[in-house]
Amino acid sequence: MSRLKDALEAGEFVITGEVAPPHGTDYSAMLTSVRTLGPYCHAINITDNQGATLHLSSLAASRATLEAGYEPIFQQTCRDRNRLALQSDLLAAWTLGIENVLVVTGDDPRGGDHVQAQGVFDLDSTQLLAVAREVNGGTDINGKALDGATGFYLGAAMFPEAEPWEIALERTVEKVEAGARFFQTQAVTDIAKFARAAEALEPYGAKLVASVLLLKNPRVIDFVNNRLAGLMIPEEAASRIKGAADPLAEAVALATETVRELRGLAHGVHIMPLGADEAAVQVLERAGCV
Repeated sequence: MSRLKDALEAGEFVITGEVAPPHGTDYSAMLTSVRTLGPYCHAINITDNQGATLHLSSLAASRATLEAGYEPIFQQTCRDRNRLALQSDLLAAWTLGIENVLVVTGDDPRGGDHVQAQGVFDLDSTQLLAVAREVNGGTDINGKALDGATGFYLGAAMFPEAEPWEIALERTVEKVEAGARFFQTQAVTDIAKFARAAEALEPYGAKLVASVLLLKNPRVIDFVNNRLAGLMIPEEAASRIKGAADPLAEAVALATETVRELRGLAHGVHIMPLGADEAAVQVLERAGCV
């Protein structure tokens, strides 16, 4: 059984982390990150060619994480595969013992390291959730019975700070109806807007896990502000990091404050360390999560 599912459905405050597979076949550094974060997390997200850049597949890296003794969340993007390949990978994931799936649309290839790549986007994330729900029920997208079903705990992404909020909420509710049982948010920068989202989604029963980004240096802030559509680091937070004698220490302090504020609003937090794994552990410890 999925530890993540058991904890969320039991009302526990969950912790998830995030690890990127390598740009190549040597995943020893990835496993070091997994072993650093894993003892503090219910599950660890394994990203899928994040930023539309080439990495070892999330499926292979999720299996390696499982073999290391930690529970993965297999990320699956719609960008790179058609409906045939998406379903095939879902069947493969379940066969390999993976129980959690986070469905996302995926970044535009034109912003990645293979700008000639053609985005597939045969399905969007809501449609893929519905397909995964059907696969859980024992049929494929065409309604044909499978020789063995899956039993995934299905998740999706949502942006609590999106405007207009009414449209974002409608799309999020559609994902719940399609099969999402939990959401991991985009990085939270506005606690009041997160509270708005949590209140609006409460009647639908899906669990909301708030993402906290470790702004470990000024370059991260510039990347977020210039490259991540719709997300902007507030000036107050940016100034704290850029003006600090030790930006990483200040980033730990800022992330700790954010996690503390979210503990009474969210069903859990998703820590995104961007490689600063030990610092992420400090955040969880100082925020009283572990």
